[in-house]
Amino acid sequence: MKMKSWTLGVALVVTAVAGPAKADKLADITAAKVIRCGTFADVPPFAAPDPATREMAGFDVDLCNAIARELGVKAEIKPLSVEARVPEVKLGHVDIAVANLAYTLSRAEQIEFSHPYYLAKEMLIVKADDPGQKKADFAGVRLASTKGSTSELAIRKNESKPLTFQDTGSAYLAVQQGKARGLVANTMTTTKIVNESKTKGAEMRMIEEPMLFQPIGIGMKKDEPALTAKINEILVSLDKSGEINKIWDKWLGPSTEYKMTRTDKVVPITELKFEPIP
Repeated sequence: MKMKSWTLGVALVVTAVAGPAKADKLADITAAKVIRCGTFADVPPFAAPDPATREMAGFDVDLCNAIARELGVKAEIKPLSVEARVPEVKLGHVDIAVANLAYTLSRAEQIEFSHPYYLAKEMLIVKADDPGQKKADFAGVRLASTKGSTSELAIRKNESKPLTFQDTGSAYLAVQQGKARGLVANTMTTTKIVNESKTKGAEMRMIEEPMLFQPIGIGMKKDEPALTAKINEILVSLDKSGEINKIWDKWLGPSTEYKMTRTDKVVPITELKFEPIP
């Protein structure tokens, strides 16, 4: 009896020292047959409720579904606010964040990034009669953006004063009302606003010099090498097959209001030349 007790004690000590088995997020996703994919809650053309079906639709949603298909699982779309994208990944509330997530040094300390699948520019738009011509002309002035976004970081990096909102519509209204001199957002959003402003509201124009240039990737929890490797493998495959371009053209391509052509290729972020922001 004493021998059995001693053996059990040794086993417990060894288990305690070794610690619990490390979780494997990819294995969990495969077992559950579901990948929880965080997207924007309402930022077209990336992700927004379809007016007809009320289902989430957009570039990011289609990319989530393509990734899920390659994994052999179902995509569960979880809408997130702009500022919740990184925290929700860190807390494990979503498995991946596909939400126009730009690489920054502070984000990279908190979460893992996949290979970038496109290269984004943060652009500044102002009223058509604004005398400013380059981003330096807007240092020290108030510029609007969505809260917690790369756009806000771009404003700070330019030594301008950010005026932030929960959504782009509110930020744009602030410019129309004269509360901010301009709006900073991604190229797709600013292009759409400039086009729409020609027929309603004060006409806007885009400052040609980008406020910021950033790679866009998929966010995942740190210390999940199997999931990171698999997502990168899938992105490379979807890129080579032309599927990412197909999804891009559907939502952002030449036949859409954005009229943008994707020429980027999925490569490791270490192969890109860019200046990461804090």
